[in-house]
Amino acid sequence: MELPDPVEIAVPFFIGAMVLELLWVRLKGRSAGHYEWRDTATSLLMGFGSTVAGLLTGGMFVAAAIVISDYRIAEAGWAWWAWLLCFLADDLSYYAFHRTAHRVRWFWASHVIHHSSQHYNLSTALRQTWTGTVSLSFVFSLPLFLVFEPAMVFFCSGVNLVYQFWIHTESAKKMPAWFEAVFNTPSHHRVHHATNPRCLDRNYAGMLIIWDRLFGTFEPEPDPAEEPLRYGIVRNLGSFNPLWVAVHEWVGIAKDLWAAPTWRARWNYVAREPGWSHDGSRLTSEAIRRQAGLGDPPAATGRAPGAPAGPHRPAA
Repeated sequence: MELPDPVEIAVPFFIGAMVLELLWVRLKGRSAGHYEWRDTATSLLMGFGSTVAGLLTGGMFVAAAIVISDYRIAEAGWAWWAWLLCFLADDLSYYAFHRTAHRVRWFWASHVIHHSSQHYNLSTALRQTWTGTVSLSFVFSLPLFLVFEPAMVFFCSGVNLVYQFWIHTESAKKMPAWFEAVFNTPSHHRVHHATNPRCLDRNYAGMLIIWDRLFGTFEPEPDPAEEPLRYGIVRNLGSFNPLWVAVHEWVGIAKDLWAAPTWRARWNYVAREPGWSHDGSRLTSEAIRRQAGLGDPPAATGRAPGAPAGPHRPAA
């Protein structure tokens, strides 16, 4: 069965929604959801580059999916319940990928692109990586092809991606309580993009926030009057150059690998969480949370509390 690409279908909606949001923000004179033309241009260029990169390298994913599907351990077919299970399994695999992308620097090097904007509006949703296939981010979806039809998995993944577009906004405050309890929403995802200590590495959901509630990574949005959210990455880039946005963390990894004193340290600079350093000169998200009084006291790091973090820091 051939299925349409949900992302291609949604492109006119993406453009129209951004125009409407921009007009809404301008007419209301709101600072929330502000569009900065250089930042927006960078996001659009990153989205375009991601599409080109997908065309050039996406064949790796498709080829791996086809090979694995030949060894299926079950035949779910096209029944309605198979669709439901596939949507749930795909969303759970996205949660697993997303959580790992914040906890393993190799995957973070690709994912950090999406967090690099200091603005939070619909254009931010289009700020996508150019190196996702190269970093093998698609491996988290491969088990699905052992059960479900490849076309079904690709379609569900596309729907998941389209869903996540609308939650990148400050124009929508809170959805009904039942919706907030089950689905990912702008409120939940604003937390994920924030760099406030309590927000670091929280709310990894794609479509369903139930995974964060189930696995202990959920954080409700704080009252903006008491704690305004700050967006971006902990150490912001200070550049709108799309090429630097795309590769800056890979450059950081290369520099750390070159300077690392041991092979174990080199491995940890790739496999440990962003912010790890062999000499304790940087702070991980856990250490930042502890310094803010959100956990146990930080372990000895050789630096004074409140000292500025080193380079290549994680974002929310």
